[in-house]
Amino acid sequence: MVQREDLQDAAVPGIPAAAAIRYSPLARVGLNLPNLITLGRLLAVPLAVWLILDGRYALAFWVFVGAGISDALDGYVAKRFDSRTRLGALLDPVADKALLAGVYVTLGVAGQLPNWLVILVVFRDLLIIGGFVLIQSTAAPKQFDPLYISKLNTLVQITLICFVLARLGLGAADGPATEFLVALAALTTVLSGLSYLVRWARILARSEQAW
Repeated sequence: MVQREDLQDAAVPGIPAAAAIRYSPLARVGLNLPNLITLGRLLAVPLAVWLILDGRYALAFWVFVGAGISDALDGYVAKRFDSRTRLGALLDPVADKALLAGVYVTLGVAGQLPNWLVILVVFRDLLIIGGFVLIQSTAAPKQFDPLYISKLNTLVQITLICFVLARLGLGAADGPATEFLVALAALTTVLSGLSYLVRWARILARSEQAW
């Protein structure tokens, strides 16, 4: 985390210390501190995949938890020091999608998650990405707030991963909790995908009417 003393040392004359982070050489090309944190999360994806395939579930659990903490940290730093960039706006969701999809696919390959759930999760992500690309090629508005069901779905997906990795690596109790979380993840994934389909259809319909 950036310390106040570090900002004071990095400040240049006439520029407030809190804004100094935006004037570093890395910041000029978009690689400021929040984006570097996000990049670290992206680079954690192959590490988590390797640990799961190697059966080192406890380490994979802590890598995944650390990646989740970095997701909150980069957002806080970006807002606190007003260092949000267009690169960060693109890199953050890419890192999130890559982490979740990568871990889900790997747990499916390892036989720790049902294949049909993995297919649902990956298909939903491809649907969202494809819809976003399609909308970007139209005259429709380019900025969208995430859907509430999508936020809930992401939370459930993360909870399921944490539970499975903790059960395998830390000896957490299993019971019916796994089946419940799998069913809940499937339900919210389907609802989220359908909600995005409706959103894309409405946006494209308005775009066609504008023409």
